[in-house]
Amino acid sequence: MSKRDYYEVLGVAKDASADEIKKAFRKAAVKHHPDKEGGDETKFKEINEAYEVLKDQQKRQRYDQFGHAGVGGAAGGGAGYSGNPFEGFGGFDGQNIHFDFGDGGLGDIFGQFFGGNAGGGRRAQRGNDVETRITLDFEEAVFGVEKTLKLDMQDQCSHCHGDGAEPGYGVKTCDTCKGSGQIPKVMNTMFGQIQQSVVCQTCEGRGKVPEKVCTVCKGRGTERRTQELTIKIPAGIDDGATIRLRERGEAIMGGAKGDLYVHIRVKAHKKFTREGDLVLSEEHIDMVDAALGTEIDVDTVDGAVRMKVPAGTQSGTDFKLSGHGVPHGNGRGSHIVSIVVDTPTKLTKKQRDALEQFKSSGKKRSLFS
Repeated sequence: MSKRDYYEVLGVAKDASADEIKKAFRKAAVKHHPDKEGGDETKFKEINEAYEVLKDQQKRQRYDQFGHAGVGGAAGGGAGYSGNPFEGFGGFDGQNIHFDFGDGGLGDIFGQFFGGNAGGGRRAQRGNDVETRITLDFEEAVFGVEKTLKLDMQDQCSHCHGDGAEPGYGVKTCDTCKGSGQIPKVMNTMFGQIQQSVVCQTCEGRGKVPEKVCTVCKGRGTERRTQELTIKIPAGIDDGATIRLRERGEAIMGGAKGDLYVHIRVKAHKKFTREGDLVLSEEHIDMVDAALGTEIDVDTVDGAVRMKVPAGTQSGTDFKLSGHGVPHGNGRGSHIVSIVVDTPTKLTKKQRDALEQFKSSGKKRSLFS
């Protein structure tokens, strides 16, 4: 399926300014956010993808010249090779990506040709990684929060404490591998018969087996149960982020626990949107207040803040409230307030006469010029 033109996705012209692209993105993102009523996750992802390219001057130039191929053709569903062997593994740069070739991977391949275990011994085992998702309110993501998770997963057996043996019994040397954890295996290859060592299936490479297997875990050393885990979500975390907690995943006998990956989803706010460490919102004023100037109360994540709107303010003008945005490092971003000047659609005769008198007084071109 071919991709839509990025300019068309955001609804802007190809010569649109950076500011026009940003405002179009904000409007479209608010409209289609999947956590908002009537939102569309597919369109939201498409909008984000378009903005990521068009907001970057270099990427935008490449896109203007070469189209989608200029900003990573492989991402568009084509089979072409881009020169980056990891392109297409979304979020590779700066992300926690774990490549596990597993038993039967490269170590086994080399073992076939050079004999024995290519790794010099039994490969360290670890439990399965676990993934879960947390949904946060907008303010929770801004200021950080503690959340308690309930996870149903394999943990160390509470009866045998992980060694697989019934309490009161010990472990003994495996009769199959004689305690080595490996057994020899002859393989027929194109070079003839080659002997290699493989993991003992009786003891699973540990070299020891229980004298009597645990009656609860049946010798596995783990049991499935619900666990509670409290984690601290840092201030300023954004929608789509992932927190990795090392060795908080599933347990395995004789090895380390896997990792826990917590994927963050942030609910759409009815008034605020976010861009990096900036919080964005709109405030509506009437045209008289825009012409004469006024003061308004602006809702922020810190509560209401009084803001001065100077005389002659035009619709679309942005004002910055410093220190009311998203925390970052030792500081905070700003809250950007975009002013929308509302033009009345119904006028009384007195109001119409006043405007006609103003118009005839010489202000022909604009009420505010």
